[in-house]
Amino acid sequence: MIPAAIRKIAATGLALVATSLIPAAPAFADTAKPEMLIYCGITMIRPMTDIARRFEQLENVKISLAQGGSEDLYQSLKKSQQGDLYLPGEPSYRDKYVGEGLLQDVITVGYNQLAILVKKGNPKQVKGHPKELLRKDLSVIIGNAESGSVGKESKDVLDALGIYAKVLDASIYLAPDSRGLNNAMKQGEADAILNWRATGFFPDNAKFVDVVDLPVNLAKPQALLLNLLSFSRNKSLAKRFMAFTAGSEGQAIFRNYGFLDNKAVGK
Repeated sequence: MIPAAIRKIAATGLALVATSLIPAAPAFADTAKPEMLIYCGITMIRPMTDIARRFEQLENVKISLAQGGSEDLYQSLKKSQQGDLYLPGEPSYRDKYVGEGLLQDVITVGYNQLAILVKKGNPKQVKGHPKELLRKDLSVIIGNAESGSVGKESKDVLDALGIYAKVLDASIYLAPDSRGLNNAMKQGEADAILNWRATGFFPDNAKFVDVVDLPVNLAKPQALLLNLLSFSRNKSLAKRFMAFTAGSEGQAIFRNYGFLDNKAVGK
C-alpha cells in the first residue's frame, strides 16, 4: 500500500523512486518500520538512491525519494507539508526560501558545476566558453530557469556575460531539467546543451555526449545543500542520514557519479 504522504506527492506530477530493499511483507510488518521522504533534484537522484539503499540497510528504515526540478520540488513540499529532507541542485533555493521557515539544518553533500555537453567526439569542435552557444552552426537547448536548477544556473552564468537573451532566442526550446537536456542530446535534437557536468559521466549518457568544461571563474561549483524540513517527523533519523551522506561512504558514492565531493572546493 502506498503511504498517504507519497500519494499526495505523486499527485503533483513529481516522480517517486522507492528505494526499499526489503522484500514484500504483510502490512503490519511494514508499518513498524520508520519511513522517510526525501525531495531530490533529478541530477542527484542516482547517488542519492544508492545512498538511501545503503542507509536503509544500516538503519532498518524505508526511504522514498520524490524527484523533479528543484523549484517544483520546493513548491510541492511546501504545499504538502510532508517529508523529511530537501536536496536542490544549487544553493540559491535555500537562499530564496529559508526565510519561509521550512528549511532548517543544512549540510553540504557535494558540488554541481555547469558545463557544455556536446555530441560524442565533439564533431563541431565546440570550445569551453558559453559564447560558443551563439554560433550559427549549432543547434542549442538550455534549461528552463523557472523549473529546475540547471536552468537557473544557466541563466545566472549567461546573464553575467550579458548574453542570456541572445542564447534564449537562439535555443530550439527550453528543457525542464537535466534529464530532459540529456534526452535531447540522445535523440539528436541538439549539438550542444548547458547542463550539470556530472550527468555527462553517467553510463547511459557517456556513450552519447562529451563534456566540455567551462572556466571556473564563469561556472563556479555550486554547493549541494541537503536541508532538514521543519515538519519532519523523524528529525533524529533525518540528521543521521545527513551525516551519512556527508561522510566518507556517501561522498565516495557522489564521486562515483562524477560529482565534486564536499571537500573539493576551498582547498
